[in-house]
Amino acid sequence: MEKSMIYSYKTAIVLLVVYALSLAIATFIEKYWGTELAKILVYYSPVFILLQLFLIVNFILSSLKHRLFRKGKVGFVVIHGALIVILAGALTTHLFGKEGMIHLREGEPVNTMLVRTNKGDTKHQLPFQLNLLKFTLSRYPGSASPSGFESHVQIQNGEETFERKISMNHVLDLKGYRLFQASYDKDEKGTILSVNRDVAGRTVTYTGYALLALGFILCFIGKETRFRRLIRELKQLQETSKSLLTGLLLLLLPCTLQAQAHKVDAAHAAAFGQLPLQSIDGRLEPVNTFASEALRKLHHAEKFDNLNPDQFLLSLLAFPEKWMHVPLITYKNKEIAVSYNLTPKQCAYIEAFDKHGRYKLQDDLEQVFAKPPSERSKFDKDLIKLDEQINIFFQLTNGRMLNLFPQAGDKDHKWHTSNTDSTESLLDLYIENVRKTVNTGDNNWTAANEMLASIRDFQETNSTLHIDNTKLQTELLYNQLNIFRSCKKLYLIFGGILLLLSFISLFKRKRWLAGSIRLLFVVILCGLLYHLSGIGLRWYIAGYAPFSNAYETMVYVACITVFAGLLFARRSAITFALATLFGGIILFVSGLNWMDPQISPLVPVLKSPWLMLHVAIIVGAYGFFGLCFLLGLTNLVLISINRKGKNLLLTARVQELTIINELALWAGLALMTIGTFLGAIWANESWGRYWGWDPKETWALITVLVYAVVVHLRLVEKWNNPRIFNWLTVIAFACVLMTYFGVNYYLAGMHSYGG
Repeated sequence: MEKSMIYSYKTAIVLLVVYALSLAIATFIEKYWGTELAKILVYYSPVFILLQLFLIVNFILSSLKHRLFRKGKVGFVVIHGALIVILAGALTTHLFGKEGMIHLREGEPVNTMLVRTNKGDTKHQLPFQLNLLKFTLSRYPGSASPSGFESHVQIQNGEETFERKISMNHVLDLKGYRLFQASYDKDEKGTILSVNRDVAGRTVTYTGYALLALGFILCFIGKETRFRRLIRELKQLQETSKSLLTGLLLLLLPCTLQAQAHKVDAAHAAAFGQLPLQSIDGRLEPVNTFASEALRKLHHAEKFDNLNPDQFLLSLLAFPEKWMHVPLITYKNKEIAVSYNLTPKQCAYIEAFDKHGRYKLQDDLEQVFAKPPSERSKFDKDLIKLDEQINIFFQLTNGRMLNLFPQAGDKDHKWHTSNTDSTESLLDLYIENVRKTVNTGDNNWTAANEMLASIRDFQETNSTLHIDNTKLQTELLYNQLNIFRSCKKLYLIFGGILLLLSFISLFKRKRWLAGSIRLLFVVILCGLLYHLSGIGLRWYIAGYAPFSNAYETMVYVACITVFAGLLFARRSAITFALATLFGGIILFVSGLNWMDPQISPLVPVLKSPWLMLHVAIIVGAYGFFGLCFLLGLTNLVLISINRKGKNLLLTARVQELTIINELALWAGLALMTIGTFLGAIWANESWGRYWGWDPKETWALITVLVYAVVVHLRLVEKWNNPRIFNWLTVIAFACVLMTYFGVNYYLAGMHSYGG
């Protein structure tokens, strides 16, 4: 190997690509052959460690050769130096850190921890003794879902004895050891603590994280940095030309449904929808929210024919025998329709039973549930989903899911479906009144309204939970406004119009065009503020930052994408138009049937302030990367149109959009890198390790590496051209999709739930 190759930029790029590919391969090894083999073959292998060493040597030598300290590239040097410090911290942790588990039972003192290594399990002596006095598991009111758990322990530290409480996200630090609440025994008489001793490694690693953040700040504010030079180049280009867009068209095909059902008065149904109800996870919510979720699960839509969710639920409760014959239950599997003689796409509840009243799916379901989840076919999974829908319908017709009635003095705060053990409850009497009113057709809802008032009085009198009427009314408003659906339409329609007008303005400079574009900017900005208000309302209703599931993060990504476009709106109308359209497409995806918009209580590990920072920043990066994807795609189209480069106007537009693309890429890379390492801090503060090679962590790192390669390509003369750069910003977005969707739905790991 030539000496120059050791410190060349080309070598650095090749090493980064090999590093990213190695990590990607390791995640698939972990899926098919287990975590331990992935660690042996890749993560902790000598070759992988040597690869990291080569990267460090390459950076140090290239910095010295190119005299980066003398060229005003302090931020660049600090970032790369920070990565070296982080790797040094990881090595320190690997060599000197201790990680294990302690299993405590009440009244049984323990002074050892179990340490697991590649060579087997060993016991490590602790310099103190632990005795579990009491383990406490708290659940969400009226639910079996844990809201938190804590261990009250007695500690014998030499001659000193004292008591402490260890709970999720509240760590006990003792003699260099950190004890985390990890799990518990089923009988709730024992606890499992995660233990970590890594003072040196943690200190070095956290120092690296701080340097990393400082390096990015210097890259953005330094006068001679790449980021600031790009801004100056963009200003120079815009002094001589206007912005250009290419066209984009999205057709939304409406679908209609037909039904035959007894219709309940909308005003009375709305009053019914305002009643508080306790969900299965213990949250108090309006009946309207429950009805909307039930209709989505059964029919995969927000309305059924001309019935809103409140009317649908009330009609179903009043006339279950009629609804059993309505083709309501929506499913997609054609093979299921043929196998069980069901109406394709939408079937009625009654169709799931033969003429003898026997459940058609029963025998096959027993065989499906006997299989391990990994061996179930698509047919099996779709059959389980259909069975769930049929069960939901059955429970709804019997009122078994309507937990409307609290029990006075109940310490568990659980609500029930009836207020009495007798045959007729308030709900039964109310439904009977609804049925009579509809059948008579006189539209006199006085008696039904009085029964609704009786139910509400019963709730207020007997509830051991505080019924927050303000929050319930806010949730009703949130449901009725359907803010994100409105924003979706606004972004798609006005983003498309902005795209068209910007394209026309390239060839015709008319005053009305400029005025129209400015007006569209204002309309979209109002839409963005409306979007933010929806996120704020959901935050208030849920009581936590709404970034905890796929639906919420999609809504947030759409917001950040439009915001990212807004940052460049003054420089380029095309960028803002593309970002707005992409925001609308993301909201469209978030509204698809497989996305669950339900508001649910947080699991204990997510109750951490680090969660909000980590998710908000890293998901914000996805918005900028999505903008890079669209700009790259647009530039490739323009380059194809202007193959010979004779059209100077198109050439200038490509240069302009390429600069904006790189600016957005720098912002996304900074957010992705900082967000990834904030996630590491969250993991370390919650369960005692800041990096465990979980596939989600690994693919976040791969995404950082891939976009780092795209940024560094310009340093190699042969690879420094707009076509390659824009192609790579399009291709690199696949890593974002893999990190966000692929890991969750395909790979194995802590973040996987759809495989």
